Amino acid sequence: MKNIRIISRLDVKGPNLVKGIHLEGLRKIGDPNEFSKSYYFGGIDEIIYIDIVASLYNRNNLTDIVIKTTKDVFIPITVGGGIRSVNDARDVLRAGADKVAINTAAIKRPELVKEVAEMFGSQCMVLSIEAKKTASGKWEAYYDNGREKTGIDVVEWAKRGYELGAGEILLTSIDMEGTEKGFDLGLVKAVSEVVPIPVIASGGAGNTNDIKKVIETGKADAVAVASILHYNRTEIGIMKKELHSTEINVRL
Repeated sequence: MKNIRIISRLDVKGPNLVKGIHLEGLRKIGDPNEFSKSYYFGGIDEIIYIDIVASLYNRNNLTDIVIKTTKDVFIPITVGGGIRSVNDARDVLRAGADKVAINTAAIKRPELVKEVAEMFGSQCMVLSIEAKKTASGKWEAYYDNGREKTGIDVVEWAKRGYELGAGEILLTSIDMEGTEKGFDLGLVKAVSEVVPIPVIASGGAGNTNDIKKVIETGKADAVAVASILHYNRTEIGIMKKELHSTEINVRL
């Protein structure tokens, strides 16, 4: 039985942790460093920081936040948003990140996935995919934090990302993100079935049962949660015990 990782996703704008619905209508929540420290001591497996306006302003603003976080937090940290080159990736890795998540720049220049994987190893290269369901029942990839459509089929893009060297996929459903109404199980399953690398399901977690479904039905290898932790809907320890009681292999 595979080990399932529970990951806290922290979307950041400037110095603030923020949260929206469908990646829009952002609400300030607090200091991202304090939240990440709390989640670490609560038993979270990994942390993902996403600078959600980085691509808009052509920069990543997370270096200082990562440096502060790694003074108190000793679990894998992934950083995404505004990473446009190998040098940008090197900067956040030097700041203390373990992995980089790339979306916009990878869509604009797919070779970047290969370059980052070759320079730092596939385990460092996370392909971030923002997906929205189309009228045909498939999913289209978006970029710039869900603002821009690409015309690219998500499943095909996931396969290409793997072939280019991505070691993991962060798969966010724009339709379900922030709703707390459950994951897009069809999306997660479709991607999980075509790539042999871990898929992190993101967007829609409202309770432990939603997480259970995306693991069992969607075949996710990891689950990123945000609202249910930020707004104290549950605690990490309680969530993990509930999952463990249903024979899902999580680290207690």
